[in-house]
Amino acid sequence: MTGQFTSEGKPGGRLGGAVYILPNLITTGNLFFGFFSIIKSLNGQFGWASVAIFLAAIFDVLDGRVARLTKGTSEFGVQYDSLCDCVSFGVAPAFLMYQYGLLELGRIGWVACFMFMACGALRLARFNVLSSIGKASGDFTGLPIPMAAITVASFISFMVDLDQRHAVDNLIDLPIISIFLSPDFRKMFLVVMGPILALLMVSNIIYKSHKVLKFQSIKPFQLLVLLVILISFVAYAPEVVGFVLIFTYVLTGPLAWAFGLTKLTSEDDIFAAPSGDEDH
Repeated sequence: MTGQFTSEGKPGGRLGGAVYILPNLITTGNLFFGFFSIIKSLNGQFGWASVAIFLAAIFDVLDGRVARLTKGTSEFGVQYDSLCDCVSFGVAPAFLMYQYGLLELGRIGWVACFMFMACGALRLARFNVLSSIGKASGDFTGLPIPMAAITVASFISFMVDLDQRHAVDNLIDLPIISIFLSPDFRKMFLVVMGPILALLMVSNIIYKSHKVLKFQSIKPFQLLVLLVILISFVAYAPEVVGFVLIFTYVLTGPLAWAFGLTKLTSEDDIFAAPSGDEDH
């Protein structure tokens, strides 16, 4: 019957249908938290808006893992995932930046946010094309859009946490803290960071993927100790440590290229006309 599949993805049973529905349902969770982030940004609840982007990223990781484990990968799922990513990691962070610090800057503020959103959409489109021609495996070309979105969310989450700590402990006596507490610094940081992240997303700079990381040189016990230490730091100050770790990853791509450790990739094939459709 139409719409029913066996456990192997063939028509005839119920299990296969669930196999294809489950990853897309998780992708819908990604979309939900992206939309939730936009709502919270419009309501001025920036801490919740930032957390929602983190949750969207978790669902974005889970849907691909579940699809591979259940062998429920489909072309529909690929396209649906990209559309949801555009909302959660393109539109939602742009709204968050604008509502949090760039609203008062007028045109330059919304232009910076639009640039982030538009380059995020271009990043997704390029990734889809490279995937379709088998050139998207391994490392990433350009900063992945979820990482760009998480960078924005982690910075604002850090600022919200800093405001709350300052209200209780009066941290203004610390020189570096006084800089972060300045509204002007936050506006300038966002208005500069937004376009930089946008350009990194559409750049040809190589970013390492967690899928290709190798830990053969580290013994399992040593790796476990390192993870325990890292988790302890994150648990003590998740907003600060999270932002530092994420921002460090953002810098690894340009620094590796600047020191000659990686080379820029080519994207000449992304505008090639599909076979039999030379007029487009």
